[in-house]
Amino acid sequence: MSEETKIPETEETVETPKKEKKKSKKDAEVEALKAELATKNDQLMRTAAEFDNYKKRTEREKLSVAEFAKAGLIKHLLPILDNIDRASAADHDSADYIKGIEMIVKQFESIAANLGIEEIAKPGDQFDPNFHEAVMHVEDDTLGENVIADVLQKGYKIGDTVIRAAMVKVAN
Repeated sequence: MSEETKIPETEETVETPKKEKKKSKKDAEVEALKAELATKNDQLMRTAAEFDNYKKRTEREKLSVAEFAKAGLIKHLLPILDNIDRASAADHDSADYIKGIEMIVKQFESIAANLGIEEIAKPGDQFDPNFHEAVMHVEDDTLGENVIADVLQKGYKIGDTVIRAAMVKVAN
């Protein structure tokens, strides 16, 4: 019996270190994977925080640029406002008053041209719904079909961007 007792002990002794080695190897792999997961999670959190900060910073910069652009435009328009104030204080029946108003209009048109603002629509132009808003229709044999007969309110654009569509009367 002593031999039989020795054999199972030997087998257990041999198997137990193999199981422990396998467990410790698996435990080490699990720990390594957990550490890698923690590192990747930290990187992800940092990237998300950096992106959030980037969005906030660009939004602040966008607002700052818009405010700067508005200030630049207002700076160009202030002389016109000054001239309108002067004209309103003048005698409305004098010829100088009418001349002053005409000068204000020319000053505004000059500033608009310098800023790249273009007028949209003139009588005789072809109607384009991208630039014009037809508010009236008239039958006129002297004008072609879908031709602007009259401009009721001027429209303006900068480059390809329409600031305000022109309100027009369209023929035929």
